[in-house]
Amino acid sequence: MLTRTASQTLTEQLSGRFAERIRARLLPPGARLPSVRECARQHGVSPHTVVAAYDVLLAQGLVEARRQRGFFVRETPDRAAAPTAPDRPADTTPLPAGSRMHATALIRGMFHHPSARAQPGSGVLPPDWIDLPALPAAVRKVAASKAWAKASLQYGEPMGDAGLRALLSHRLAGQHIRAPVEQIMTTVGATHALDIVSRTLLKAGDPVLVEEPGWSVEFARLEALGMRVLPVPRHADGPDLAVMARYCETHAPRLFISVSVLHNPTGYSLAPGAAHRLLQLAQAHDFHVVEDDTYGHIAPEHATRLTALDGLQRTIYVGGFAKMLAPNWRVGFLAAPAPLVERLLDTKLLATLTTPTLLEQALALCIEQGQLRRHADRVRGRLDAARSRSVKLARAAGCAFASEPAGLFGWIDTGVDTDLLAQRMLDEGYLLAPGALFLAGRQASTLMRINFATTQDAAFWSAFARVRDSL
Repeated sequence: MLTRTASQTLTEQLSGRFAERIRARLLPPGARLPSVRECARQHGVSPHTVVAAYDVLLAQGLVEARRQRGFFVRETPDRAAAPTAPDRPADTTPLPAGSRMHATALIRGMFHHPSARAQPGSGVLPPDWIDLPALPAAVRKVAASKAWAKASLQYGEPMGDAGLRALLSHRLAGQHIRAPVEQIMTTVGATHALDIVSRTLLKAGDPVLVEEPGWSVEFARLEALGMRVLPVPRHADGPDLAVMARYCETHAPRLFISVSVLHNPTGYSLAPGAAHRLLQLAQAHDFHVVEDDTYGHIAPEHATRLTALDGLQRTIYVGGFAKMLAPNWRVGFLAAPAPLVERLLDTKLLATLTTPTLLEQALALCIEQGQLRRHADRVRGRLDAARSRSVKLARAAGCAFASEPAGLFGWIDTGVDTDLLAQRMLDEGYLLAPGALFLAGRQASTLMRINFATTQDAAFWSAFARVRDSL
């Protein structure tokens, strides 16, 4: 509810709230604002206040009025969006495709939370889970060394800090992945590693196989680069190989991108048989496979990895530390087949020259001293307990799990259009991750992704059930 203050009128508060969401793209172009009557009910104000607030948004050029249809977020040149479907007359009907939340809205929500509450749509662990005193201590130790004082006056190694790469090679060997130091390159996070691979191996118009449901940012990133995204249904044991085979016959894809272990958003992990058949398909049709192992730190030890089976022949392994340590450090890496390394390095050099040596050496120190391993063990235990609580709360709220709960995320069926639900839940102070974000075509979905670590509060599920039942 809005509150009367001496500094801001109710009209100013309401228009400001909508303006902030529109500029943060939490309300995308084409999204319909609640009707005057519904908005007044939601915020506990008079219809006159809502009309005045909408007039302010009109004057700011953020919305437009459509006769007998209501108010809609305006598409401006700097807010390009996909073409919208025909306008719909009622608030509770499915949203036009172009008005669905875009991947960048979820990313922006990471930086501009609608409230101080834990956010169900978050893609990372809560800050207090990853507040590790060893991190700043490692930075101070590296920064105080004479070697760093000299190294800081010049660019670092193009491939990344040699000490960190040696430790990464050793860690990968523990997962049965043989990756020599000279085939490992550090990056500015795992997303940067994926971008380097895409820019090196693909050109605009090339077809790319991507799992569906899949990571929303990856769909958006590939589309922004001009690639043709070919969605492959993801099942419990792995991707739908029959669909992949048909794509291979008709489109000749150049690349397949997979989160094989603790897949986002389903939590599925690849089965050995499916992994072998997938690699045979890649060999037969001459495409590379990118294995994004972002969630490897919390994965079971026996997890099947494509790279371990393939031996870095057709596979490219991508890893990072944002999900386990300080996300702001942005330290990631890739391990690639030897013939591709120089090409990948050229792409890295053109984009970032080198990566931050200070943070890479600090991370190496944490790995070398066993801090990362012990921290990961603690997080896994805490996440197991959080998952158990969240699953019980979700089921009590009437949700069904579309996949067996595992890892950091749950893939749940709410029974309503989750894009519409997400827009309504913003008024409650919660950012959701609606199912359309994880579908290549961004079609309407009753599914949504939840973060087990941030959905343990009964107050969220109470608000969720109340808003869902009102739709």
